[in-house]
Amino acid sequence: MTSTTTASRSRAYQERAAKVFGGGTLSIWTLPDDVPVILTRGQGAQVWDVDGREFVDYHMGSGPMLLGHCHPGIVAAVQEQLARGSQFHMISEQAVEFAERVVDAVPCAEAIKFTSSGTEATFYALRLARVATGRRLVLKFEGALHGSHDYAVQSTAPPTLSPYPRGIPDSDGIPTGASESVLIAEFNDLAGARDIVERHGKDLAAIIVEPLQRALVPQPGFLAGLRTLADTCGALLVFDEIVTGFRLAWGGAQERYDVTPDLCTLGKAFAGGFPVAAICGRRDVLDLTHASRRGQAPYAWVGGTFNGNPIGATAGLAALEALAADGVYDRLHQLGNTLRAGLNALGEETGLPMQAIGDGPVSQVFFGTGPLQSYRDTLATDQTRRMQFGNELLRRGILVNPGEKLYLSLAHSDADLDQFLSAARGALQALH
Repeated sequence: MTSTTTASRSRAYQERAAKVFGGGTLSIWTLPDDVPVILTRGQGAQVWDVDGREFVDYHMGSGPMLLGHCHPGIVAAVQEQLARGSQFHMISEQAVEFAERVVDAVPCAEAIKFTSSGTEATFYALRLARVATGRRLVLKFEGALHGSHDYAVQSTAPPTLSPYPRGIPDSDGIPTGASESVLIAEFNDLAGARDIVERHGKDLAAIIVEPLQRALVPQPGFLAGLRTLADTCGALLVFDEIVTGFRLAWGGAQERYDVTPDLCTLGKAFAGGFPVAAICGRRDVLDLTHASRRGQAPYAWVGGTFNGNPIGATAGLAALEALAADGVYDRLHQLGNTLRAGLNALGEETGLPMQAIGDGPVSQVFFGTGPLQSYRDTLATDQTRRMQFGNELLRRGILVNPGEKLYLSLAHSDADLDQFLSAARGALQALH
């Protein structure tokens, strides 16, 4: 696809979307008006819009499509299950088998509770931590995204900075009490986190962290240090592995970085593109949800109509079967390393201060020369140029969420990477 290719149908659908969707979009972002893309189908690493334009996909549904679009094993399994039943709201054989496979794979998992979204999973994980400890406060890290509930949208993308540990709500309508119960620290600053824990530890229920925060890599000793801080003050360590679970390694970030939390949340890739998420971890904590405890403390309400539904569980089983194959994670890391090395080489070639960071098949591009270890480091980079780079990629047939993470999949080929880097070269030249 080139920038001259017509997008008349996409533009018409974009205008229709603006009339029927609140805010004009499905989530919290939209593509620029001059680059309309309305998708209609996907296959492997490619997607097509309503104008017939083909894109190589580096957004991958915001991460769930780790195996690519329309993976044949997932499609076949789901089609078979659809003919047998799609929703029971009861324990099914599919849910049991999926749960067993997840618990066997994830280091911290002694038990599991399914949810239907990552937002629900982190919301319930924090509720479980408060019930288990009898405490109120949560420590999270500036710039971390844990979903859209009131305890998550705190200093996720603050336009201004506040002194730690005070956070800034990312939305109106959040009760003051919710904001006051969330403390904020800087990712990769163990000393800063330790100071907050020393001051508030007796009231701290949980430390929640994305082990790979967006695409910021944890510095040596940081996650292990959080494990020690949680143990010292009696809080639960919660890894939000919605992005990293079954993506950085078979056992997720806790396997890759060799730190085991008390609880973790899973979603996106582990269900093969279907809306399934989960909380895993210590059995004594997960068993606080048992129905026999209702009406007597301590009890944590965790429920949902579609939790563990047979379609999602079937898709998850098929996805994990594919991800368990030999060489899968070597390939995913090879793809990511090749992409980042190629982008960084292009930065040197064009003389632009560009950095591609990340781990495994997760990457992000920033324009700046300083080290990138925290959200505040990224704010010091050129935000405008980062967005422009993403927009230029779109014009060259590369589907991205401009300025945000790049997701690779097992469906991406070496030729796809070559095409991406060629488009990136043109995009960088356009930025000069």
